[in-house]
Amino acid sequence: MSTLSHESCWVVTDGAAGNRRQALALAEALTPSIREIVVQLRAPWSWLAPRNLPGARMALGRYQDSLLPPWPKLAIGCGRQAAWATRQIRRWSGGASLAVQILDPRIDPAHWDLVVTPRHDGLHGDNVLHSLGSLHPIDDAWLADGRDAFAQFAALPGPRLGVLIGGDRHGSRLEPATMDAFLAATYARHMADGGSILVAVSRRTPASSLPRIREAFAGLPGVVWTGSADGANPYPGILGWADRLLVTPDSVNMLSEACATGRPVHTLVSARLPEKLARFHAELRSAGLLHDIGAVTAERQTPLRETATIAAEVRRHLGLA
Repeated sequence: MSTLSHESCWVVTDGAAGNRRQALALAEALTPSIREIVVQLRAPWSWLAPRNLPGARMALGRYQDSLLPPWPKLAIGCGRQAAWATRQIRRWSGGASLAVQILDPRIDPAHWDLVVTPRHDGLHGDNVLHSLGSLHPIDDAWLADGRDAFAQFAALPGPRLGVLIGGDRHGSRLEPATMDAFLAATYARHMADGGSILVAVSRRTPASSLPRIREAFAGLPGVVWTGSADGANPYPGILGWADRLLVTPDSVNMLSEACATGRPVHTLVSARLPEKLARFHAELRSAGLLHDIGAVTAERQTPLRETATIAAEVRRHLGLA
């Protein structure tokens, strides 16, 4: 059972966009030889993942053929179900596969070779690496590709105000009053600065909020994207072309990626944030990366790009060539 695959890295997630993005970003910084695997565990294993229960193979259901030897040199997972899978790969391969888990697995990190988690998660251990924000692929080349893909944004009047709208997250709703306050403050910022707006919602944005978003920005120069009916998702173009970014306070991923552009990033906190998210906001503000929605800032700030540094640490800790 310990035969190694010619594929040097398996990327394992539950298919959720945010988890895929982080795991693939780290894997691509380490090796070009990647196999992506989606796992969705059956109950009761899904309820307790990544904890072990008897009959682990049955947990995979119709995905049971996805985790079979030959094993990879490295398995990278992101999310709770992936944490179950990377733990099993390490065990089933007899330790021949090195297991790296992104985000706090909620159990002892010693079950993996390395755990990579944001500092605000508060997880510590000899095999735990910390980032400030989430991992992502954004660098100068990525931003240039985004500008090329949405070259039409160059014709919009400047300054271009990028607006990224999230939504409900596990254990926390983005309340309608919070959304309305953000939309009103964003409109006010645009009226003060002039130029155009580039707006995109996320998969988590409540459908009930979409009409209010469209109405809030109706008639303003720019683009408001609320779903596939509006065409291709302009998210890469927004990050590439925005001179300033306004982001709802709920998303670690969107805030991290906005901060990767090197443009000033703003948010509005009008309701109490969950404790971990509040710590993340405080760390961004302390680093000069996040500002109140009406703050006056420089045109550029230091980009938050941690993936290459984390990849180098993974190589060093695991002895990878």
